[in-house]
Amino acid sequence: MILTVTLNTALDITYRVGSLRPHATHRVSEVTERPGGKGLNVAGVLAALGHDVTVTGFAGGGTGRIVRDRLAATPGLTDALVPTGGATRRTIAVVDERTGDTTRLDEPGPAIAPPEWSAFQEIYEDLLGTASALALCGSLPPGVPVGAYAGLIRTARAAAVPVLLDTSGEPLRRGVAARPDIVKPNGDALAELTGAHEPLRATRAARRRGAHAVVASLGAQGLLAATPEGTWRATPPGRGHGDPAGADDSVTAALLAGVVEHRPWPERLAHAVALAAATVHAPAAGEFDRGAYEELLRRVAVTGEVSAA
Repeated sequence: MILTVTLNTALDITYRVGSLRPHATHRVSEVTERPGGKGLNVAGVLAALGHDVTVTGFAGGGTGRIVRDRLAATPGLTDALVPTGGATRRTIAVVDERTGDTTRLDEPGPAIAPPEWSAFQEIYEDLLGTASALALCGSLPPGVPVGAYAGLIRTARAAAVPVLLDTSGEPLRRGVAARPDIVKPNGDALAELTGAHEPLRATRAARRRGAHAVVASLGAQGLLAATPEGTWRATPPGRGHGDPAGADDSVTAALLAGVVEHRPWPERLAHAVALAAATVHAPAAGEFDRGAYEELLRRVAVTGEVSAA
């Protein structure tokens, strides 16, 4: 079982309009609702790939009930979310059908009380007993300590569960120091962490801060990975057209699948780039176009070198 942690889950609501204009009234052509938050997106992709996956974190209120109802309908996915007194946040995305651009509004999330945080930690430790790999994803809701990910990483390491961290800011800085197996920042988060803006220098600097391996998401330029086994770049075959929301979460899903399937790093990265590109073709985060994924996988370029033994 692969475990994903989303402390700040969401109900993702997407509106589609013909053309988004400031200070205007818009007629919405389509509305969709789905479970959201980075770890839930990762779990959805992993389940679609055929992996058994469990999700945990927090859910509460009416939006939390909708999220849990939708998760219950996903084959291969087990809901271990912890109830909270506050309402799960909503994220609002408005898609301009004329340009393809997306405007997002993200609510902050409910405040987590100390007893709720303690209840989550107990469930988390129990779930680690059957987990083959773990992803800690996204922002922290109010009330959760800023060093929460660092503590969860140390608990996972004590249980010998490989852990991937995907967050930013101070939670990332503290989390890296706890020595996760993989850190997957985007370019901005990596530069903020290390102070270096050249990607290769920044990934190596992040490894020196404690991460075993660093995989940097560089948008249309693909991925850059610095690992004990070597350093590689993986690039997609051309720029995709569509909504990039969720593409980074598909990278996380592919990297976790690569861990449990014991794939070598170049193969993990090829799958991650192809899956991210196939997500751009899909209508929502947490989904991907399977045909595009299989076709793109044959054309991803991976270059680099193996470290000397």
